[in-house]
Amino acid sequence: MLAERRVYIVDDDEAVRDSLSVLLESKAFAVRSFASALEFLEAAPSLPAGCLIVDIRMPEMDGLELQQHLIDRSLDFSLIVITGHGDVPLAVRAMKAGAVDFIQKPFASEAILNSLDTALARLAAPNEQDPAAVAAATKLALLSPREREVLEGLLAGLPNKTIAYDLAISPRTVEIHRARVMDKMGARSLSELVRLALSAGVRPSSQ
Repeated sequence: MLAERRVYIVDDDEAVRDSLSVLLESKAFAVRSFASALEFLEAAPSLPAGCLIVDIRMPEMDGLELQQHLIDRSLDFSLIVITGHGDVPLAVRAMKAGAVDFIQKPFASEAILNSLDTALARLAAPNEQDPAAVAAATKLALLSPREREVLEGLLAGLPNKTIAYDLAISPRTVEIHRARVMDKMGARSLSELVRLALSAGVRPSSQ
């Protein structure tokens, strides 16, 4: 039913709103878009439950501030954040506060659709244990202590050179550990790795 596939898009970029709306409507989602976080927040109390796709960087009120306002008002939307490449620490904060996923720009249609499947499943059964989290925790246990340290550096949004300096190893060694972490966790991208690590319970000390 369309009522179970509602998606709200909040982004100050009209082109992003339009392209996402066309994609999602073609997949039988009921879509409504908003040009600002303030506009959505004003409408939110009267909106039916659904999934919220929100840009993390917007003028006046950003995605993190919008998320906090929704939490403060006990307005329950299943949240996906859209980020730029340098926004990993912000995305980690959003997920620690309850966001289901984050997707880095530029993103593929498949990434959005897969993320929405997860978000809508959580909305339908909020208290059900996520099998993916159990699987991620099992994979996390395969990491060596050094690989775990490199993973925590990545979650903090640190570049390889900074991780290398902090751990007193070479950047090339960090690259090797990073590749092993990606392989063991079954992650194809940094954003996927972050999602898996957070779902497995990793909480970087710098966040």
